[in-house]
Amino acid sequence: MKDVNLEIGGMHCVMCAAAVERALNKMDGVESASVSYASESACVLFDETRVSVKDMAKCVKKAGYQVLEDRAAAQKKEFRSLLISFLVSLLISLPFFIMMPFMFFWPDATIMSVLHNGWLQFTLATLVQFGIGWRFFVGAWASIRAKSANMDVLVSLGTLSAYFYSLYNLLTGSHVYYFEASAMVITLVLLGKLFESRAKAHANEAVDSLLRLQPKMATVLREGQEVQVPTGELQPGDVVLVRPGEGVAVDGEILEGESAVDESMLTGESVPVHKTPGDTVYAGTVNREGAFQFTVRGVGQDTMLSSIVKMVRGAQESKPPIQKLVDKVAAVFVPTILGIAVLTFIITLLSLGGDTNALNTAVSHGVAVLVIACPCALGLATPTALMVGAGMAAESGILIKDADAMQTAGKITRMVLDKTGTITKGAPEVTDLVVLSGTREEACRLAAAAEQPSEHPVGQAVYRYASGVCGEVPSAEAFEAKPGKGVSAQVEGRSVFVGTPEELSATLAETVENLEKQGKTVMVLLADGEPLAVFAAADQVKEDSAAAIAKMKALGIQPVMLTGDNEATARAVAAQVGIETVLARVMPWEKQEKVASLKEEGQTVAMVGDGANDAPALAAADVGIGLGTGTDVAAQASDLVVMSGSLLDVVKAITLSGKIMRKIRQNLFWAFIYNTIGVPLAAFGLLSPVLAGTAMAFSSVSVVTNSLLLKLHKL
Repeated sequence: MKDVNLEIGGMHCVMCAAAVERALNKMDGVESASVSYASESACVLFDETRVSVKDMAKCVKKAGYQVLEDRAAAQKKEFRSLLISFLVSLLISLPFFIMMPFMFFWPDATIMSVLHNGWLQFTLATLVQFGIGWRFFVGAWASIRAKSANMDVLVSLGTLSAYFYSLYNLLTGSHVYYFEASAMVITLVLLGKLFESRAKAHANEAVDSLLRLQPKMATVLREGQEVQVPTGELQPGDVVLVRPGEGVAVDGEILEGESAVDESMLTGESVPVHKTPGDTVYAGTVNREGAFQFTVRGVGQDTMLSSIVKMVRGAQESKPPIQKLVDKVAAVFVPTILGIAVLTFIITLLSLGGDTNALNTAVSHGVAVLVIACPCALGLATPTALMVGAGMAAESGILIKDADAMQTAGKITRMVLDKTGTITKGAPEVTDLVVLSGTREEACRLAAAAEQPSEHPVGQAVYRYASGVCGEVPSAEAFEAKPGKGVSAQVEGRSVFVGTPEELSATLAETVENLEKQGKTVMVLLADGEPLAVFAAADQVKEDSAAAIAKMKALGIQPVMLTGDNEATARAVAAQVGIETVLARVMPWEKQEKVASLKEEGQTVAMVGDGANDAPALAAADVGIGLGTGTDVAAQASDLVVMSGSLLDVVKAITLSGKIMRKIRQNLFWAFIYNTIGVPLAAFGLLSPVLAGTAMAFSSVSVVTNSLLLKLHKL
């Protein structure tokens, strides 16, 4: 299976998105398709042996829409078209807008005799209805052909009803016209679409800003010469030169030079990361100090930046359970409104006696119902909040991969935390050195020499610490690693052993036992069989872990430590950060079972981990949170990825998820309330078609604006 994002053009409301989604899902070879009206795109999972992107484009075109090559250019073109259409429509409709206040306050004014001329109104309304408003008829026809009903159907039926009823009155000599409703509703709907288009562009600007981070050109070294090459033409193996202040074009590995690189776009951390030969640099990051050369490793879709953009767009286009309910409501919304409009017309006509005046009133009420009941606000409520929230999260180094996770995150009651690499730094460090005989420098010199060839994490920790104390490290001979025991070597003519001896004196045993009770790994240094020193190493707790645990508790979430370490070590670490519940000596294959057990107790469980052994548990949890500092397997199994690896950012992700869901609920509340109140008001004649059009035009704008207010919240 392969997935692809298609940019869809020509959608006017959520019902259009539903029509495209249905068409794609019916295709042979398409596993699933999700279409977002807010982001104007489709995420499709398909079998490339049975269907191609070209086939999908044909399917979308047959449904009345189109797949775009360049969304940004298409959006600009659409906005420009909307702006021109609105301005022309406003100019033609200006006499109607001038007439409205005169009709209510100065009905006998001289200008009214001119403005109320039926043939003038007919001419102006015809230009708007069948000139500027033609786009709505095209959209309505495409919707009907696709066996659905969208906003264009409502606008077309409403304005055409007003137009043709007014034309009938004009031809039969009656002076009751609704030409102003026909023209002004189209003008106001265009104004609403104009605002909506601009607001949607703002909602999606986080992804656009990520894409802009990648430089368009790069300096490549070829045969000793510096050549400027477009980023898109770079190939793996090319050597790229990056000067201070320049952006990194693609992913790669440093060959020469060193520098401090700003990786805030990846991790959200503002402190630059020191880079030396052998280190990895990523597309979109910024070189702050020295110049360096790097070998290209990842280009195009294979860069970390492209992966982040793909994840963010995936989150923006995915649908939480609450949106799936909204989609079901929207599917029957337009047919229901059509039925209400017809009933309104019939009941009003019959209740008022059925004469000409009753017919005029019935038409007005029916048209108002059709015009006010636009489903756009309902369709924009969820995706715009997702777009803004996912973009904000990405800017802080938090990648939301699944919208379902955001809805669940606000209900978390248990936060299961892996110990190594999650609560702790993941790399042991020497915490204690107890000198038993000789000097500190002598002990460190012998230990550093013996451990230098070692690949064991604790052995490397001893080497790093000891070499920092003694300075120059002598060479070692006859090195031998003894699994589970330690290492031995010949250093300066002495037989050196670093590890766990088979026999310990009572005093030495007591020293070792005291250190082990603190959850530390103890290594004894022997020279020619005599104990010289004791090294104790521990995986140090991250500086912000305790603060993050405290914030989790403040949110009503109980933290649980899950580790394969022994009980003593686990309890020691848990005590440092304030965790009471500890599950120790848990094998990798048992972690998933522990998470499942908590879920069976009725808890909503989040799992935070960074290792490949955490992947099954991450997938089993209600919300899996992977750390970007860990393995790719853990990140792939997660619903959220925290690039910095900080537990404080995990808390930020949960808090932001809660804020996004609150915005979605607010938006849905206002969208439903708007129609719940607006439709009856229109049916009872308390809203004219023009006022209904105004309210409808700004309902979508209010929902999108409310979503944009998320940006005011500081993470």
